[in-house]
Amino acid sequence: MRNDVTVIVLAAGGGTRMKSKTMKVLHPIAGRSMIGHVLSAVASLEPTRVVAVVGNQREQVGPHIQALVPDVVLAVQESQDGTGHAVRMAWEALPAEQRTGTVVVAAGDTPLLEGESLRALIEAHTGSGDAVSILTGIVADPFGYGRIIRDDAGGVAAIVEEKDATSEQAEVNEISSGILAFDADFLDAALPQIGNDNSKGEYYLTDTVHLARQAGRTVGAFTIEDVNQTEGANDRAQLARLARQLNDRILERWMKHGVTIIDPLTTWIDVDVKLASDVTILPGVQLLGATVIAEDAVIGPDSTLKDVEVGVGARVVRTHGELAVIGAGANVGPFSYLRPGTELGARGKIGAFVETKNAQIGEEAKVPHLSYVGDAEIGEGANIGAGTIFANYDGIRKHKTIIGKHAKTSSNNTFVAPVHVGDGATTGAGSVIRRDVPAGALAVTSGPQRHYEEWAQRKRPGTKQAEAAVSASEQTENDEDTSQDGPPGVGD
Repeated sequence: MRNDVTVIVLAAGGGTRMKSKTMKVLHPIAGRSMIGHVLSAVASLEPTRVVAVVGNQREQVGPHIQALVPDVVLAVQESQDGTGHAVRMAWEALPAEQRTGTVVVAAGDTPLLEGESLRALIEAHTGSGDAVSILTGIVADPFGYGRIIRDDAGGVAAIVEEKDATSEQAEVNEISSGILAFDADFLDAALPQIGNDNSKGEYYLTDTVHLARQAGRTVGAFTIEDVNQTEGANDRAQLARLARQLNDRILERWMKHGVTIIDPLTTWIDVDVKLASDVTILPGVQLLGATVIAEDAVIGPDSTLKDVEVGVGARVVRTHGELAVIGAGANVGPFSYLRPGTELGARGKIGAFVETKNAQIGEEAKVPHLSYVGDAEIGEGANIGAGTIFANYDGIRKHKTIIGKHAKTSSNNTFVAPVHVGDGATTGAGSVIRRDVPAGALAVTSGPQRHYEEWAQRKRPGTKQAEAAVSASEQTENDEDTSQDGPPGVGD
């Protein structure tokens, strides 16, 4: 916005009802902290300055806020003596020449808040000439909220907190969201006048309504239709409800942009995920972090992808992946585990019960089943046999295995890194490859097959294994005797 706007975000409260060692506003929801969502909404305003009030666990909260808003001004509220006191700490943290324009106060625990709502509040406030504008909402159950008390002319006369409300005032269902806009000159004069003569002995920012009217100034109310945007989370149950609401909004937005989501009840998508049109999401899918899914890809069922890039037309089934890249037309799963550093080329395959880590798998290369591929480079068109292990760790350091283009490795191979299998080479079943294999060569390390006759009968007598072996031997002998008799002749 072009106006001179200061936004004050309140993030000093302890949040004891969360019963957590993590500060309340830092609890995650849809891939961001609660205060991260608020700061994102604030950033969309392009405010002149942002002040965040920190207090409890500020060693956690302050750096987190600074990482999101590098030029933020941090104000410390040593003791939590109410919202009026918090805003005064924020105001005093600014030099006098910056205490100008419009001031918006928001709470750090309202993750559904949207920038458009803040923008509408500011526009209404600056156009009205009011000293104070309050973002209000109409709710069926106003318990716990400050009530908006209007005068006979319909103007805002006061905001009365729950504990200070009379029985008649408690029946009012228009509530204060706790989000307010002020004329800076009025706020500067009003803050020192706020007292703490109330049931909690705190300094309420809402007392500015009375002070404005006392000074002959007007107070406005901007009613938001989507009052859920102003709802805070004080405990884990409320946080879960907000998470569901926010997820529903995210899913609806993507479905309106051409994404098919088969079962919204079992699909969770973080706010920073990017989806192209004609993506299909099957039941039981979580798309987290900065995951990006290209068009015509199909994800699921029962898959979790975090910070994963999926190419056009790829298919990912029952897979867990993190910090991985899946190429166009590739197939992954079921029951695959893609750890960080995995890159699967176009039309490649990572199949059932395969774990990969720091592995670059080329175009049309395949690791179909039952394998561990760590610290590896697999060339285009190569095929890795079932049950293969890339032994990348010597107990001290990790080492790399390179499999050349169009190489074919057999089942139950172990590649002891560092080792290089050349282009077009082949390895025999059950081989342990410790030395480089030349291009086009066949590498075999298993010994010739040997038989120890009647081993089961001698070493495991009395077992069902031995009994089966004896029975099979006797049957073989009977078959041989019968074949020696020959066919019956004429005249026998």
